[in-house]
Amino acid sequence: MTSTNKVRIGLIGAGNIGNVHLQEFGKLAGECEIAAITDVYLPLAQQRAEQYGIKTVANSPEELIARDDLDAVIIGVPNKSHAPLAIQALEHGKHVLLEKPMGLDAAAAKDIVRAQKRTGKVLMVAHQMRWEALPLQVKAQIERGELGDIYTAKTGWYRRKGIPGWGTWFTQHAESGGGPLIDIGVHMLDLAFHLMGEPKPVSVYGSTYAEFGPRKKGIGTWGKPNWNGIYDVEDLATAIIKMENGASLTLEVSWAVHMNTDSSPFVHLMGTEGGAYLSGNEGKFLTERFDQAVDIPLVAPQEDEGARVRLSRHFLECVREGKTPWTSAETGLRSNLIIDAIYESSRSGGEVKLDWSL
Repeated sequence: MTSTNKVRIGLIGAGNIGNVHLQEFGKLAGECEIAAITDVYLPLAQQRAEQYGIKTVANSPEELIARDDLDAVIIGVPNKSHAPLAIQALEHGKHVLLEKPMGLDAAAAKDIVRAQKRTGKVLMVAHQMRWEALPLQVKAQIERGELGDIYTAKTGWYRRKGIPGWGTWFTQHAESGGGPLIDIGVHMLDLAFHLMGEPKPVSVYGSTYAEFGPRKKGIGTWGKPNWNGIYDVEDLATAIIKMENGASLTLEVSWAVHMNTDSSPFVHLMGTEGGAYLSGNEGKFLTERFDQAVDIPLVAPQEDEGARVRLSRHFLECVREGKTPWTSAETGLRSNLIIDAIYESSRSGGEVKLDWSL
């Protein structure tokens, strides 16, 4: 870091999510500088560099990672490249902010965890939902004991017509690792485990379905379809996850489904003293007083800096102070282990035990 304690960052991936990081870290210009950028399509990297005043456009991720004037890298590329680039960056002494899912699968995630432990560098997974205003309120009440022991929870995200980029890397298992389960389900797993107090999952029973994508139905607006491409992932997944402490979590996610849904992500928490419900930008606490059911609405602040700013600031704090991030490499591994187990359970028809060994 420079004498001004600014964290110097290189961005790998100048697409949609890379642009989000440029916007959000740009709001923290007093604490950091995006000093270099690269993309497989260099003209896009050059365009972003001109737009955001980035001094260096590297010709490749390898060239960017090798630079001695960078403290950290942000990786916002297709899932298949997450582990190779993250490991390379860690081994070159860089701290890493890695887009979700951490790995293409659990094997890749374990490789990342081992590299993080070897190097001691910060590895943070960019799960912004933990940083939304309402989940932060719920977490504060949970830590005060207002919900008691959370013994079961339900989370999910039903998109009715939202298959992204049909035929592109999004819908090719070899490139993405899966469909809505690894795309949006991974967000809901991370948020639910965070609110539940980070219990250790031990087994999974799940099913996946591909009823829309193979027929080129359920197409959403994200990404440009390639109708000559491949669709070999699920469009709906459901699972129950059992924890070491006896708690359980139900997960339901879809890119496409015939049901009445507002397409908002949701979490239901059921505790011994109270419960909580989150759906999009709405939520409530639920408890009982004087033999009466009591619901307390959750209200988001009118002026809020936003989850992504809080996430970005946390990453910078972890880099400067050597702290372990909320969304550490271990939390990323947990999600990948569960996702792999859901796919395996769907294939085998039985319960799958999680293998935590490194």
